This record gives sequence, structure tokens and C-alpha cells, in this order.
Amino acid sequence: MTETPGAGPAYLPGDRPADARAARIIRVDQAGEFGAVRIYAGQRAVLRRGKAAKAIEQMAAQEAVHLETFDRLIVERRVRPTALRPLWHVGGYAMGAATALLGEKAAMACTAAVEEVIDEHYAGQLAALGESDPELSGIIEEYRADEAAHRQTALDHGARDTLAYPVLTAAVKSASRLAIWLSERF
Repeated sequence: MTETPGAGPAYLPGDRPADARAARIIRVDQAGEFGAVRIYAGQRAVLRRGKAAKAIEQMAAQEAVHLETFDRLIVERRVRPTALRPLWHVGGYAMGAATALLGEKAAMACTAAVEEVIDEHYAGQLAALGESDPELSGIIEEYRADEAAHRQTALDHGARDTLAYPVLTAAVKSASRLAIWLSERF
């Protein structure tokens, strides 16, 4: 936070201090990466062969690296993790398995929807952080690019060809936004 002598703080009344904002970001991102790992675990349990299975395996490996990073930041910066982890453990797996049971394209539609929400979410975080935390901003920028690549992979694997694609993706996006909102707070 930059201050000009006599001008007051560089944030508005009601804004969170930079360290509280960073803690909230780390908490929700760690929860989100955990949820992504669980979604892919559910999908992998159902889809064991084929092009989609191979793509899911590769995306899951990247999400595991993302989760390791946020697990480390939780400890290093002494951030309280979300209290909702048990819910995301079950809910993420269920979402992944349920969409995979609908077929490869539905699993990919789930991925495309989640990653679209995460891209928007990360963009908002980067704007909120500004230049206050270059390390965290760098991580988010890198992972945002990975998530965009995951979305493109899902689209390339026929996500849009899923029966009732708009309905399925709207449901997944709503669930993802709710999970973000809850994880930021609890």
C-alpha cells in the first residue's frame, strides 16, 4: 500500500487491508484447487480409458501442483484454511463422478464451466491485488493461464456437444460461484 504524506491511505474505507485480502485469496484459492483435484478424482474414477481420460489425467496433475502451492502458502502465511474442506471433498468428487457418468463430453463440459468461472475469479483477484503482493499475483497469473488451457482442452474434447450443455454448464457455474463465495467467508 502506497501512501502519500498527508493524503491518507491508498485504499478506500471498507476495503480490507492488503494482508487480510491476501489471506482471503489464499484461503479461497486453496479450497478451489482442492475442489478441482476432487472433481478430477471423481471423473478419473469413472472415465478410465480414452482421449478424455488422458486429458483429465494431465489436467489433474497440474491441479495437484496448484494445490501443493496453495497448501504451502497456507502454512507460510499462517492463513486459516476453509472450514468447508470436508464438503468440498465430497462435493467435488460427486460433481466429477456425476458428470463423467453422463459421458466424456459431459465431464469436459463440467471442466469448461468450472474453468470459465475460475478465470473470471482469478481476474478479479489480480485486479484487487494490484501491485500489493507480487508473489501471489505471479502465482495467480500462472495458474490462470493453466486454467484457461484446461478450459480450451475441454472445449477441444467436445464439451459443447454435450446434451443440454447450457443447462449443465449453468448448474456447474452456479455451484462453483457458490463454493467460491462460501470458501472466502468460512
